[in-house]
Amino acid sequence: MDRTEKTDEALLIDRSPLPEDLDERLRRQLTFVTEVDRLKTVLRASPLAAADRRENDAEHSWHLALMVSLLAEYAVEPIDVGHTVTLVVIHDLVEIHAGDSPVFDPAAVVGQQEREEAAADRLFALLPDDQARGLRALWDEFEAGATPEARFAKAMDRLQPLLLNWVGRGGTWGMPGATESAVRRREAGVVAGSTTLGDAAGRLVDEAVRRGWIRPDGPRD
Repeated sequence: MDRTEKTDEALLIDRSPLPEDLDERLRRQLTFVTEVDRLKTVLRASPLAAADRRENDAEHSWHLALMVSLLAEYAVEPIDVGHTVTLVVIHDLVEIHAGDSPVFDPAAVVGQQEREEAAADRLFALLPDDQARGLRALWDEFEAGATPEARFAKAMDRLQPLLLNWVGRGGTWGMPGATESAVRRREAGVVAGSTTLGDAAGRLVDEAVRRGWIRPDGPRD
């Protein structure tokens, strides 16, 4: 599912409606929990390290949550690990309706913000009002990157695909828009959350350029 916003699709729970006497708050929560199962179907551009296929958004979000838990000690600023895990778990939920927008595909990122804002409005509205506001605030926090937790969450979101590309000896670095300068702009997002991890990412990028896995800027020979 790539950059396709579905506006007339029935909810997944409608296939087997919940009992009518179920508490309304719980009904809305379970409806949301069921609906976000769609995240498992949203394919990203990044390849898996362990199999010959692309990862999906749910796998990506799980991987980031684990990375936050393991690598929090390298954050530039002290972070609330639980809060940061929550940010990475919810940050891509909007792609259920907005689709994935590969960063190295210039056409894919056109209108991305508008698509994702509309998707957030639609998806989070399934929840009880207080939780809808809470998750929307968390999603906005991640997008803004203005808190230590959001900066570290974004750093993990940059580092994880870099590692997958490294293991895959190219991966999305082979896309037309993935010149050295474009990759290094993504690398800067790691540095913003962790100088240690940013240094490690820089070493991988340097070596990937040397090995020919990342294309230098300028016309091809």
